[in-house]
Amino acid sequence: MNRPDIQMTRAGLDASLPVAAVDEHRRTRQQHIAAERPLTLYIDKREIVTLMTLGREPELLVLGWLRNQLLIDRPERIRSIQVDWETDSVAVTTHDGIDNLDSRLARKTVTTGCGQGTVFGDLMDELDRIRLQQTPVRQSTIYALLDTINAHNEIYRRAGAVHGCALCHDDRVLHFVEDVGRHNAVDTLAGRMWLEDIDGAQLCFYTTGRLTSEMVMKVAQMGVPLLLSRSGLTQMGLDFARRLGVTLIARAKGRHFLVYHGAEHIVFDAMPEDTRPLKHRAAG
Repeated sequence: MNRPDIQMTRAGLDASLPVAAVDEHRRTRQQHIAAERPLTLYIDKREIVTLMTLGREPELLVLGWLRNQLLIDRPERIRSIQVDWETDSVAVTTHDGIDNLDSRLARKTVTTGCGQGTVFGDLMDELDRIRLQQTPVRQSTIYALLDTINAHNEIYRRAGAVHGCALCHDDRVLHFVEDVGRHNAVDTLAGRMWLEDIDGAQLCFYTTGRLTSEMVMKVAQMGVPLLLSRSGLTQMGLDFARRLGVTLIARAKGRHFLVYHGAEHIVFDAMPEDTRPLKHRAAG
Protein backbone atom coordinates (compact mmCIF):
# COMPACT_ATOMS: atom_id res chain seq x y z
CA MET A 1 0.00 0.00 0.00
CA ASN A 2 1.32 3.46 -0.89
CA ARG A 3 1.76 5.97 1.91
CA PRO A 4 -1.43 8.07 2.10
CA ASP A 5 -1.13 11.67 0.90
CA ILE A 6 -2.09 13.50 4.09
CA GLN A 7 -1.08 17.13 4.53
CA MET A 8 0.49 17.23 7.98
CA THR A 9 2.32 19.80 10.01
CA ARG A 10 5.52 18.83 11.80
CA ALA A 11 4.76 20.57 15.06
CA GLY A 12 6.58 18.39 17.59
CA LEU A 13 7.82 20.17 20.72
CA ASP A 14 10.43 19.43 23.38
CA ALA A 15 9.05 16.85 25.77
CA SER A 16 10.72 18.21 28.91
CA LEU A 17 11.31 21.70 30.26
CA PRO A 18 14.05 23.11 32.53
CA VAL A 19 12.91 24.50 35.88
CA ALA A 20 14.48 25.58 39.17
CA ALA A 21 13.70 23.75 42.41
CA VAL A 22 14.87 24.20 46.01
CA ASP A 23 16.09 21.08 47.77
CA GLU A 24 16.03 20.07 51.44
CA HIS A 25 19.26 22.07 52.03
CA ARG A 26 17.66 25.25 50.61
CA ARG A 27 19.86 25.00 47.55
CA THR A 28 18.54 25.92 44.14
CA ARG A 29 18.91 23.08 41.65
CA GLN A 30 18.17 22.98 37.94
CA GLN A 31 15.84 20.13 37.03
CA HIS A 32 13.76 18.95 34.07
CA ILE A 33 10.05 18.26 34.25
CA ALA A 34 7.78 16.57 31.72
CA ALA A 35 5.88 19.01 29.54
CA GLU A 36 2.10 18.53 29.58
CA ARG A 37 0.01 20.38 27.03
CA PRO A 38 -3.67 20.33 26.09
CA LEU A 39 -4.40 19.58 22.45
CA THR A 40 -8.03 20.02 21.41
CA LEU A 41 -9.03 17.92 18.42
CA TYR A 42 -11.44 19.25 15.81
CA ILE A 43 -12.76 17.08 12.99
CA ASP A 44 -14.18 19.05 10.08
CA LYS A 45 -14.48 22.09 12.41
CA ARG A 46 -16.31 20.15 15.12
CA GLU A 47 -14.71 19.93 18.57
CA ILE A 48 -14.27 16.30 19.61
CA VAL A 49 -11.93 15.87 22.59
CA THR A 50 -8.97 17.42 24.37
CA LEU A 51 -5.89 15.23 24.71
CA MET A 52 -3.19 15.90 27.32
CA THR A 53 0.18 15.20 25.72
CA LEU A 54 3.90 15.94 25.74
CA GLY A 55 3.42 17.14 22.17
CA ARG A 56 6.42 15.33 20.73
CA GLU A 57 4.65 13.77 17.73
CA PRO A 58 1.15 15.28 17.84
CA GLU A 59 0.19 14.44 14.26
CA LEU A 60 0.87 10.72 14.75
CA LEU A 61 -0.94 10.82 18.09
CA VAL A 62 -4.07 12.20 16.43
CA LEU A 63 -3.85 9.76 13.54
CA GLY A 64 -3.55 6.79 15.89
CA TRP A 65 -6.35 8.09 18.11
CA LEU A 66 -8.70 8.29 15.12
CA ARG A 67 -7.75 4.77 14.12
CA ASN A 68 -8.12 3.24 17.57
CA GLN A 69 -11.49 4.93 18.09
CA LEU A 70 -12.62 3.48 14.73
CA LEU A 71 -13.81 6.93 13.69
CA ILE A 72 -11.94 6.63 10.39
CA ASP A 73 -11.36 3.28 8.72
CA ARG A 74 -8.69 4.29 6.15
CA PRO A 75 -5.99 6.98 6.34
CA GLU A 76 -6.79 7.93 2.73
CA ARG A 77 -10.02 9.49 3.97
CA ILE A 78 -8.03 12.19 5.79
CA ARG A 79 -7.13 15.32 3.82
CA SER A 80 -5.01 17.07 6.45
CA ILE A 81 -3.86 17.14 10.08
CA GLN A 82 -2.83 20.64 11.14
CA VAL A 83 -1.46 21.33 14.64
CA ASP A 84 -1.41 24.91 15.97
CA TRP A 85 0.24 25.30 19.39
CA GLU A 86 -0.73 28.97 19.59
CA THR A 87 -4.32 27.81 20.06
CA ASP A 88 -3.43 24.34 21.48
CA SER A 89 -5.56 22.74 18.79
CA VAL A 90 -5.36 20.31 15.91
CA ALA A 91 -7.68 20.48 12.92
CA VAL A 92 -8.42 17.26 11.05
CA THR A 93 -10.07 17.68 7.69
CA THR A 94 -11.57 14.67 5.94
CA HIS A 95 -12.45 14.19 2.29
CA ASP A 96 -16.02 13.02 2.83
CA GLY A 97 -16.89 13.45 6.52
CA ILE A 98 -17.55 10.73 9.11
CA ASP A 99 -20.75 8.71 8.98
CA ASN A 100 -22.92 8.64 12.13
CA LEU A 101 -20.49 10.81 14.06
CA ASP A 102 -23.14 11.93 16.56
CA SER A 103 -24.09 8.39 17.53
CA ARG A 104 -20.46 7.33 17.78
CA LEU A 105 -19.64 10.19 20.13
CA ALA A 106 -22.78 9.65 22.22
CA ARG A 107 -21.29 6.62 23.96
CA LYS A 108 -18.18 7.52 25.93
CA THR A 109 -16.13 5.58 28.47
CA VAL A 110 -13.42 7.30 30.51
CA THR A 111 -10.68 4.72 30.95
CA THR A 112 -8.12 4.13 33.69
CA GLY A 113 -5.21 5.45 31.64
CA CYS A 114 -2.91 7.98 33.33
CA GLY A 115 -4.31 11.40 32.48
CA GLN A 116 -7.53 9.54 31.66
CA GLY A 117 -8.13 8.06 28.24
CA THR A 118 -11.45 8.04 26.51
CA VAL A 119 -13.07 5.36 24.37
CA PHE A 120 -15.92 6.37 22.06
CA GLY A 121 -18.51 4.41 20.17
CA ASP A 122 -19.13 0.68 19.91
CA LEU A 123 -15.55 -0.58 20.06
CA MET A 124 -16.59 -3.51 22.22
CA ASP A 125 -18.83 -4.76 19.43
CA GLU A 126 -15.89 -4.79 16.99
CA LEU A 127 -13.60 -6.99 19.07
CA ASP A 128 -14.91 -10.32 17.85
CA ARG A 129 -13.70 -9.49 14.34
CA ILE A 130 -10.06 -9.44 15.46
CA ARG A 131 -7.93 -12.46 14.57
CA LEU A 132 -4.33 -12.42 15.76
CA GLN A 133 -1.51 -14.51 14.34
CA GLN A 134 0.60 -16.00 17.14
CA THR A 135 4.27 -16.93 16.77
CA PRO A 136 6.53 -18.45 19.43
CA VAL A 137 8.84 -16.11 21.35
CA ARG A 138 11.97 -17.21 23.17
CA GLN A 139 12.59 -16.41 26.81
CA SER A 140 16.12 -15.36 25.88
CA THR A 141 14.68 -12.88 23.36
CA ILE A 142 12.46 -11.34 26.07
CA TYR A 143 15.52 -10.85 28.30
CA ALA A 144 17.53 -9.31 25.46
CA LEU A 145 14.65 -6.96 24.60
CA LEU A 146 14.30 -5.79 28.21
CA ASP A 147 18.02 -4.97 28.25
CA THR A 148 17.65 -2.99 25.02
CA ILE A 149 14.59 -1.05 26.20
CA ASN A 150 16.43 0.25 29.26
CA ALA A 151 18.45 2.51 26.96
CA HIS A 152 15.34 4.21 25.50
CA ASN A 153 13.65 5.79 28.53
CA GLU A 154 15.12 9.22 27.74
CA ILE A 155 12.46 11.56 29.13
CA TYR A 156 11.76 9.39 32.17
CA ARG A 157 15.43 9.49 33.17
CA ARG A 158 15.50 13.29 32.81
CA ALA A 159 12.10 14.25 34.15
CA GLY A 160 10.05 11.26 35.30
CA ALA A 161 6.23 11.46 35.21
CA VAL A 162 5.84 9.80 31.81
CA HIS A 163 5.02 6.43 30.30
CA GLY A 164 6.91 4.76 27.47
CA CYS A 165 5.70 2.39 24.77
CA ALA A 166 7.65 0.59 22.07
CA LEU A 167 7.12 -1.46 18.94
CA CYS A 168 9.68 -4.25 18.93
CA HIS A 169 10.82 -7.06 16.66
CA ASP A 170 12.77 -9.84 18.35
CA ASP A 171 15.22 -7.94 20.59
CA ARG A 172 15.16 -4.71 18.55
CA VAL A 173 13.19 -1.58 19.36
CA LEU A 174 11.72 -0.26 16.11
CA HIS A 175 9.93 2.80 17.50
CA PHE A 176 9.79 4.18 21.04
CA VAL A 177 7.38 6.87 22.30
CA GLU A 178 7.02 8.56 25.70
CA ASP A 179 4.00 10.63 26.75
CA VAL A 180 2.08 11.65 29.85
CA GLY A 181 -0.32 8.74 29.45
CA ARG A 182 0.24 5.28 28.05
CA HIS A 183 -2.89 5.62 25.90
CA ASN A 184 -1.27 8.60 24.12
CA ALA A 185 1.94 6.65 23.55
CA VAL A 186 0.08 3.66 22.11
CA ASP A 187 -2.03 5.91 19.86
CA THR A 188 1.12 7.61 18.55
CA LEU A 189 2.62 4.24 17.63
CA ALA A 190 -0.68 3.17 16.08
CA GLY A 191 -0.60 6.31 13.95
CA ARG A 192 2.90 5.48 12.71
CA MET A 193 1.88 1.91 11.92
CA TRP A 194 -1.15 3.14 9.96
CA LEU A 195 0.76 5.82 8.08
CA GLU A 196 3.64 3.50 7.15
CA ASP A 197 1.52 0.36 6.67
CA ILE A 198 3.46 -1.64 9.29
CA ASP A 199 2.21 -5.19 9.85
CA GLY A 200 2.01 -6.01 13.56
CA ALA A 201 1.81 -9.81 13.25
CA GLN A 202 5.52 -10.41 14.05
CA LEU A 203 5.88 -7.58 16.56
CA CYS A 204 5.83 -7.20 20.33
CA PHE A 205 4.36 -4.16 22.07
CA TYR A 206 6.11 -2.98 25.24
CA THR A 207 4.69 -0.55 27.78
CA THR A 208 5.82 0.78 31.13
CA GLY A 209 2.19 1.10 32.25
CA ARG A 210 -0.51 -1.22 33.53
CA LEU A 211 -2.08 -3.71 31.16
CA THR A 212 -5.68 -2.51 31.20
CA SER A 213 -8.58 -3.38 28.93
CA GLU A 214 -7.82 -0.27 26.88
CA MET A 215 -4.19 -1.27 26.32
CA VAL A 216 -5.08 -4.83 25.31
CA MET A 217 -7.87 -3.64 23.03
CA LYS A 218 -5.73 -1.07 21.21
CA VAL A 219 -2.77 -3.42 20.74
CA ALA A 220 -5.09 -6.11 19.36
CA GLN A 221 -6.57 -3.57 16.91
CA MET A 222 -3.00 -2.90 15.75
CA GLY A 223 -2.61 -6.62 14.99
CA VAL A 224 0.16 -7.13 17.58
CA PRO A 225 -0.14 -10.51 19.36
CA LEU A 226 2.33 -10.00 22.25
CA LEU A 227 1.98 -7.38 25.00
CA LEU A 228 4.82 -6.92 27.50
CA SER A 229 4.89 -4.63 30.54
CA ARG A 230 7.14 -3.91 33.49
CA SER A 231 3.98 -3.15 35.49
CA GLY A 232 0.93 -5.16 36.51
CA LEU A 233 -2.47 -5.78 34.94
CA THR A 234 -6.16 -5.47 35.65
CA GLN A 235 -8.80 -8.18 35.68
CA MET A 236 -10.50 -6.71 32.61
CA GLY A 237 -7.15 -6.50 30.85
CA LEU A 238 -6.72 -10.23 31.41
CA ASP A 239 -10.29 -10.94 30.30
CA PHE A 240 -9.73 -9.04 27.06
CA ALA A 241 -6.41 -10.81 26.43
CA ARG A 242 -8.15 -14.17 26.74
CA ARG A 243 -10.98 -13.03 24.49
CA LEU A 244 -8.70 -11.58 21.80
CA GLY A 245 -5.84 -14.08 22.00
CA VAL A 246 -3.16 -11.62 23.14
CA THR A 247 -0.14 -13.12 24.89
CA LEU A 248 0.12 -11.10 28.11
CA ILE A 249 3.40 -10.75 30.02
CA ALA A 250 3.60 -8.46 33.07
CA ARG A 251 6.04 -7.62 35.88
CA ALA A 252 8.89 -7.94 33.37
CA LYS A 253 12.05 -6.59 35.01
CA GLY A 254 15.55 -7.99 34.90
CA ARG A 255 15.20 -11.77 34.64
CA HIS A 256 11.70 -11.93 36.10
CA PHE A 257 8.35 -11.96 34.28
CA LEU A 258 4.88 -13.43 34.68
CA VAL A 259 2.90 -14.80 31.72
CA TYR A 260 -0.78 -14.33 32.52
CA HIS A 261 -2.05 -15.57 29.17
CA GLY A 262 -0.42 -17.39 26.26
CA ALA A 263 2.33 -19.28 28.10
CA GLU A 264 2.13 -21.96 25.40
CA HIS A 265 3.68 -19.44 22.98
CA ILE A 266 6.79 -18.90 25.15
CA VAL A 267 9.89 -21.05 24.54
CA PHE A 268 11.58 -21.32 27.95
CA ASP A 269 15.19 -21.53 26.78
CA ALA A 270 16.93 -19.35 29.40
CA MET A 271 15.42 -20.16 32.76
CA PRO A 272 17.44 -18.60 35.59
CA GLU A 273 18.45 -20.63 38.63
CA ASP A 274 15.60 -21.10 41.09
CA THR A 275 16.98 -19.85 44.42
CA ARG A 276 13.82 -20.45 46.44
CA PRO A 277 13.83 -23.09 49.22
CA LEU A 278 12.74 -26.50 47.99
CA LYS A 279 9.54 -26.45 50.05
CA HIS A 280 8.31 -23.39 48.09
CA ARG A 281 9.13 -24.59 44.56
CA ALA A 282 6.32 -27.10 44.25
CA ALA A 283 3.77 -24.31 44.74
CA GLY A 284 5.11 -22.48 41.67
